[in-house]
Order: sequence, then C-alpha cells, then structure tokens
Amino acid sequence: MELENQKPNFEFVALMASLMSIVALAIDALLPAISDIGTAIHSEDPTVNQLLITMIFLGLGVGQLFFGPLSDSYGRKPVVYIGFLVFAVASIICLFAPNIEIMVVGRILQGIGLSSPRSITISIIRDSYKGDYMAKVMSFVVAFFILIPVVAPAIGKIILDQFGWEAIFYFQLLFGLIVAIWFWRRQKETLKPEYKIPFSLGVFIDGTKEFLKYKETIAFTMISGLVTGAFLVYLSASQHIFESQYNLKEAFPYIFAGLAISIGLSTFLNGTLVLRFGMRKLSYMALITFCSIALLYVVLFWSSSNPNIYILVGFLFVQFFCLGFMWGNFRSIAMEPIGHIAGIGAAINGFVSTLLSIPIATLIGYYVDDTVWPMFLGLAICGLGSLAIFMISKRLKTPVAI
Repeated sequence: MELENQKPNFEFVALMASLMSIVALAIDALLPAISDIGTAIHSEDPTVNQLLITMIFLGLGVGQLFFGPLSDSYGRKPVVYIGFLVFAVASIICLFAPNIEIMVVGRILQGIGLSSPRSITISIIRDSYKGDYMAKVMSFVVAFFILIPVVAPAIGKIILDQFGWEAIFYFQLLFGLIVAIWFWRRQKETLKPEYKIPFSLGVFIDGTKEFLKYKETIAFTMISGLVTGAFLVYLSASQHIFESQYNLKEAFPYIFAGLAISIGLSTFLNGTLVLRFGMRKLSYMALITFCSIALLYVVLFWSSSNPNIYILVGFLFVQFFCLGFMWGNFRSIAMEPIGHIAGIGAAINGFVSTLLSIPIATLIGYYVDDTVWPMFLGLAICGLGSLAIFMISKRLKTPVAI
C-alpha cells in the first residue's frame, strides 16, 4: 500500500485535510455564539459557558484511546464511520439540550466522535505513503488545517447573524455528512488484512507499561498538558474577553483570525528552523520567551484594568507565536523514545496531556471574569511549570527505563 515514489494525489490530500478540519470547525465556529447559546439554555455565567469549548477536548482525548486500536483491528473506514455517527448523535443532543449540563455532555460526545477521523487520518496517510512523500502529504494537510481556525469564527458569526446559533450545528452536520459521503465513495481501505491486530485490553496495559519506562516521554507529555491547558484558557475565554470585556463583538472573528495566523506562521517557520537548531533548543527558547511575555504582562498590569486592545493583542500575538515552536516539538520529543509503540504511545500521550489540560483551563478560566490578568497569570504559571520540567529533563535525553 505504501507509495514512496508516486506524487501525492490532490483529491487524497483534500479529503484528509477535510477529515481533520471538522474538529477545528466544531470548536472555532461556535465561539461567536457562546453567549447566545448561554442565553437560550438559561446559563448566564460566562465562566461556566466556557465548558462548551474545553469539554470537547476531553472527548477528543478519550476517544483516540479507543478508535486508534480499533482501527488497527477492524480497518480504518469502519471506525471512521462510527466516529461520524457518534458526532451526528452528539450534535442532535446539543441542538435540543435544555440546559448547560446536557449540552456539555453533547460536546464531550462530539469530541469523542471527531477523535476518530482526526486520529485515523494520520493512520491512513501512514498506510498510503512513506518517506519524503508522507512528509509532503502531511505538510499539505496541516497547511490546510491551519487555515480553518482563521476562517471558522467568521463563518460562525455569519451563520449566527443570519440564522441563529442552532444553524451552526446544522452546518457542522451538513459538512460532516458531505465529507463522510466523499470518504465512503472515494477512499479505499488502506489497512491490509495481514496487518490487522486482534483487539484486546492487553494492548492498553502493555502499551502503558512500556510508556512509563521512559522518563523523557513522561516529562514532555506533562509539558504538553500544561501548555495545552494554557492555550485552552484563551480559547474558551476569548469570546467573553473580546465581546464582553472589550465590547468588540463584530471584530471578534477578525481578532481571532489574526492571532490564529501567528500560530500558523510560527508552525511553518518551525519546519525550517528545526533542522538548523534542533527541536529541543528551539522549543526551549520559545518556552523561555513564552514565560517572559506572560510574566511581563502580570507585572505591568498588576491590580489594574484591561489595557488598550492593541496592547493585549500584541502580547497574545507573541505568546501564540511561541506556541507554534512548542506544540509539535514537545510531542516529537515525547514520542522519540517510543517509536516501537508509536500507535498506542501517541494515543496515551494525547490522552494524558488532554486530561491534564482540561482542569487547568477550567480552573484558570473561572477567574477570567472582569479582567484578562488572571489568564496571563495562568499562562505564566503553566509556562514556569513547563520550564522547570524541561530543565530537569535535560539530563534525560537518553531514555532511561524506570
């Protein structure tokens, strides 16, 4: 199945990118509608409404633990279909949820469903290509994927203004249905029958035992969780910050897009600079800058009101520019010692880091009510914690079993 000397097919790249982009659409398109949804389901506390964003990540983390091994046993396509079905049911739950609790359940289920196409896309690409062509396909897919957070809030805002918040969920369902039909009709099964692995609980137990043998893997999984948690604070609170604290409801999608571009730009730069400086040095420098900017904001605006919007956006732009040099490199460092269990190892890494990030985002987000200052304090704490773990792990570059 693997193709090493064949030019990547444009339709294949577009289909894989579309499978991954549903996740970003389900998260970011809903951001402009959070306050409207809260009013509709009688949940007026903006810090509670942030759960509609953070909880979908819990589903994404849990789901990949099961869908990855299931796809190794039963094939890629059947498991993707199951994921789409779970997503559809979850979207209907969200549409008719009478209160915030039921809608949060729906969002968790949405995340579980979407974890299937999100994670199995990587497996399909791995099955189909290898070597430089696999890297090329992944680059194209990621490039397309990065564009979605830029345009999704604007799409959500247009739909919200014209048809109401419910239409955003209907749009997600329609987009998911189109991609599912496209996937069914045009994508062949990529897992060869002889490569199927019988599904058993032993896969999780053995994989976890092997995962825990490597101190560096554990360290950078924790760092990934802290950094992801810091970003989730912004992602879940961004609508409240720009619409309620700054009264910029109409400008919110464009501000969000601009900050998303900063992450995309640094992600592209990382692909070039990492070959020159190495992923550890580059991510270490980015983490120091990340901590410094957060601490600078904490000191400058201690016990004061929010600064001018241009100052805030400037601070956030630098913060997120650093993230582009951190996310991928941290995960690569964590995965480096466990290439022999890459599938289950990646699932455990994603699950643990997500599980760590959710309470961090929820706790810090609770205090982002009247001012942005608590968010930067949270960014600083998460950054300093990550930096401490990073410095300790410098002595553990060579994997050591424990």
